[in-house]
Parts: sequence; structure tokens; C-alpha cells
Amino acid sequence: MKGHGKCMCGSVALEVEYASSEVAACHCSMCRNWGGGPMLAIDCADSVKISDESSVTRYASSEWAERGFCSKCGTHLFYFLKPANQYHLPIGLLQTDNKFTFTHQIFIDEKPEYYEFKNETHNMTGAEVFAYFEAED
Repeated sequence: MKGHGKCMCGSVALEVEYASSEVAACHCSMCRNWGGGPMLAIDCADSVKISDESSVTRYASSEWAERGFCSKCGTHLFYFLKPANQYHLPIGLLQTDNKFTFTHQIFIDEKPEYYEFKNETHNMTGAEVFAYFEAED
């Protein structure tokens, strides 16, 4: 499945191929700080094509990840997991006709009490997420 999106000012266009049709919510404190709420994202593996990398600022938010945003309008473009060479894009950034399913939530132990999604999902704590990725190595 392919998709595309662009930042608010149009300086950065993205072409992607989805690794799956599953949408995830990340409730970690960094995602909430970055976007003002949980990040709803889709896995695009390493298939992201960026039209104008010179308009993208990459911020190293941890030893293992970068967050990308448009340096002109500030639109959040991606979360990039360096060890896996894997992009996760905010689902709202992408214009698509594809059907997606909200399937899982990570860092559920960091989710504030003031919101709740009604969907039944697979939920993982931060410790479970790190253990999962360590097992993948």
C-alpha cells in the first residue's frame, strides 16, 4: 500500500509504502511533549521518500531515535527508529484512501488518566516495548 503526504506549508512532500495497515498510539512522555498528545502513527519501515531533505530538521530525541519536522512550518513528519532504519509517520499527515485499523498502544503505563481510547487494542508498557525490541536484535 502506498501513500503520500505533505507538511502544512508544502515544502516537504513524502511518499511512503506502508509496512502494515495498523495504526498505533504512543503515550510516552516524549511523544506527548512533542505533539501535545499521544502520537497516532503508522509504520512505513524504510520506504519513506522525502522531497526536500534540506527543509527537514532531524532532532535526536534519544540515542536510538530521531524526530523529523519541517524547518519552515514545524509540521511533525516522522519518528525514525535508527537501529531498525524504520520510519513511523503521524497518520493524520498522510492523504490516503487506504483502510487502517487502530490495533495497539505503547507506553500505556505513561498514559495520563484524562483521556481514554474506546478501541480494544493490544497494550504494552514501556518495559514491554524495550524487551520486545531487545528480543528482536
